[in-house]
Amino acid sequence: MTEGDRFRVDAHVKVLDEGVVERAKERGLDAIVYAPHFTRLPEIRERAERFADDELAVIPGRELLTGHWNARKHVLAVGLSEPVPDFITLRGAMAEFERQDATVLVPHPGFLNTSLSGEEVGAYGDVVDGVEVYDAKFLPGHHHRRALRIAAESNKPAYGASYAHLRGTVGAAWTSFDRPVRTAEDLATALEHGDPAVGHRRGVAHRLRCTAEFAHLLWEGTWAKADRVLLQGTEATHPAHVAYGGRFDDVRVY
Repeated sequence: MTEGDRFRVDAHVKVLDEGVVERAKERGLDAIVYAPHFTRLPEIRERAERFADDELAVIPGRELLTGHWNARKHVLAVGLSEPVPDFITLRGAMAEFERQDATVLVPHPGFLNTSLSGEEVGAYGDVVDGVEVYDAKFLPGHHHRRALRIAAESNKPAYGASYAHLRGTVGAAWTSFDRPVRTAEDLATALEHGDPAVGHRRGVAHRLRCTAEFAHLLWEGTWAKADRVLLQGTEATHPAHVAYGGRFDDVRVY
């Protein structure tokens, strides 16, 4: 374990390969949560298992894009037992997470048009298990303070993550715990009882890396990827996909 007896987790990364694993270990991580966009749960699980080892735990997760494209709300679920699609209502997603007893995390709260507001975090307080207060896409000062306020007002544990879409950002931020975290169940217990502490890298190189991540976010948030919405059920995580058997037809928005 790192930091004396602390266990360090990057609680949200989008990329995973040999280079990511190597960088994670170099930066003192003990675990990462792997939750790529537009990827079905079985594929995420298979890839997480392939790259996990005794030195680095890889916990599979799903960051859902709920709601319509121009007002989407991102929610991160860890410990799902069954797949859940994108492009369903926030209410529908939260109900499904609760049914599956998943660990529900709020990435980048109040950030642009992709995040839950403080009011929404409060409204789903019985389902939410943690609120992100720092990631590499946060602009210095303002976003961090607002996220801290949302976590405090909702009385939810604060966590940090790199939110890395680029390999070099893995380990830029993390959450440390006073106990090992190697599974989704461990993460849920650690958030509730494990005295989570948020840390992040500093300096010019870190700020440049954060700038690169923010630029990537701006590209990703444009209509460059809006064609996914228009694929009419052929996208693997579209609620109309045959894999979901029509279970989410009553809460789908596309």
